[in-house]
Amino acid sequence: MKITQVFKKFPRAFWVANTMELFERWAWYGLFAVLALYLTNSTDEGALGFTHIQKGNIMSIVTGILYLLPIVTGALADRIGYRKILIIAYIILGSGYYAMGEVTSYNMVFFTFLWVAIGAALFKPVISATITKTTDDTTSSIGFGIFYMMVNIGGFLGPVFSSRLREDYGWKIVFLMASSAIAVNLLLVIFFFKEPDREKSTDSLRATIKNSLKNIWTALSDIKLTLFLLIMVGFWTMFNQLFYTLPNYVDQWVNTRMIYDAIANISPYIAESVGTKEGLIAPEMFTVLDSGFIILFQIIVSTLVMRLKPLNGIIAGIIVTIIGIGLSFATGNGFYVVLGVFIFALGEMASSPKFTEYVGKIAPKGKEALYMGTSFLPVALGNYLTGFLSGNLYQAWSDKLSLLQIEIAKRGIEIQEISETFTQNDYYQKAGELIGMNQQQLTDFLYATYNPSKIWIVFSSIGVLTVICLYLYDKFIIGKPLQA
Repeated sequence: MKITQVFKKFPRAFWVANTMELFERWAWYGLFAVLALYLTNSTDEGALGFTHIQKGNIMSIVTGILYLLPIVTGALADRIGYRKILIIAYIILGSGYYAMGEVTSYNMVFFTFLWVAIGAALFKPVISATITKTTDDTTSSIGFGIFYMMVNIGGFLGPVFSSRLREDYGWKIVFLMASSAIAVNLLLVIFFFKEPDREKSTDSLRATIKNSLKNIWTALSDIKLTLFLLIMVGFWTMFNQLFYTLPNYVDQWVNTRMIYDAIANISPYIAESVGTKEGLIAPEMFTVLDSGFIILFQIIVSTLVMRLKPLNGIIAGIIVTIIGIGLSFATGNGFYVVLGVFIFALGEMASSPKFTEYVGKIAPKGKEALYMGTSFLPVALGNYLTGFLSGNLYQAWSDKLSLLQIEIAKRGIEIQEISETFTQNDYYQKAGELIGMNQQQLTDFLYATYNPSKIWIVFSSIGVLTVICLYLYDKFIIGKPLQA
C-alpha cells in the first residue's frame, strides 16, 4: 500500500489526537526541561532557590505518581468517555500550569505540580488508546511512527521556546506558554475531536478500577515479566538524569561560552537565538538536543537494529546510553556534553522501541494489551529513585553552593545565611570577594578541588548493573534467546 493511501485511511480523530499530543508534550517538556533550574536557581533571577533535595522530592515523587495513575485513569476513560476525560484533563492541566507560576512555597509548588500530573495522567491513556482505535493492521506501523514523531517534535519545540522566552521575559512566561498550549488542545477537543468507537463499560466506576488493578496484578504474577520490569527500573533511573540533573550540572559547572563563540563565528544571529545575554548557552538547550537527534535519526537507528532480537537490542541500546550519560557529566567542556547527549540519544533510539517490542513478545497470546499496560511501572519507580540521586547525592557531591559552603567553613570565613534578602548569587559574590577570586576562578577552583563530575560514575554504574542483570535474566530466566 502506498504511503498516500495509508494517510487517506486515517480518520480525523487520528490527526486531532496527534496534534493534541504535540501541544501537550510542548507544554510538559517546555516546563519540565527547565523545572530543575526554576526550583533551585537564585531567587533574584526569579527562580525559587530550593535545595536540590527539595527539587529531587518534587520532581521524582510527582512524576512517579503520574506514571502510576494511568492504571486507574485508563479505566476511567473507558467508563466515562474519551472526550469528557480529555476536557477534564485540559482544565486541570491549564489551571495547574498557570498556578505553578504563581506560587513560591515548597508545599504549594508540590501540590500544583501534582495537580498537573493528575491532568497528564488523565490525558496519557486516552491519546494512546485513540491512536490504537484509529489504526488497523495496515496503518498501525506508520500511525504510531507519526505519533512518536509528534511526541518528539513537541518535546523539542517546548524547551526551545521556554528557553528563549524565559531569557527575554522571565520565568512566569514559561508557565503561561504551557497553559496556552493546553488551551489550544481544549479548543481542539471541543470543536474537532470525534470520539472513536469503543466498547462502553457497563460496570460501576468502583468495579472498573478494581478490575484494572486485578488485571495488572494478574500480569505481574508472571515472574518473567516482573523480573524484567524490575531490571528496567535501573535504565529509567539512569535515563532520567538527563532531565533531573544535567540542567543543574551544566548551569553550575560547564563552560558553554566556547560553544556560543563557535556558533557566533558561523552566524551571530543563530548564536543570539540559542544563547543568553551573557554569551552562554542555556542549560536546557543541551537536554532538548535529545529530542532533536531522535527526530533526525530515529528511522535510521530503527532500521539498523531492526534485525536484533528485542533483548539484544535493549542491551545494546543501554550500553550506548551508559557511554552517553557518562560523557555528559564527566567534564566541564560543553562540546563533550553535546557529544554525550548525541550518543545517549542513539542508545535511547535503539532501546526504547525494543523495550515495547519485548514486552509484547513475552506476553501470552491474547494478553498483549494487559502486559503492555504494565510497561509504565518501571518508569514510575525509576522516577521515584531518581529523586535521591538528583537530590541528596547531587547536593552532597556536586552542588556548587554546597561545595562552596564547605570550602568557606574550612577557611573559617563567616558569611551570612542565604535568605530573602541575601540570595544565592549574593553568597557567590561575597565568597569570591573574601577568597579573592572572580566567579570563573571560583568555579574552576571548586571543580578542581571537589571533582563534582565524579557523579557520572554512579549514573553509569547503574546502567552497567542493568546490563549485567539483563544478561543474567536472558541466560537463566528466559533459558534461551527469544526469536525476533
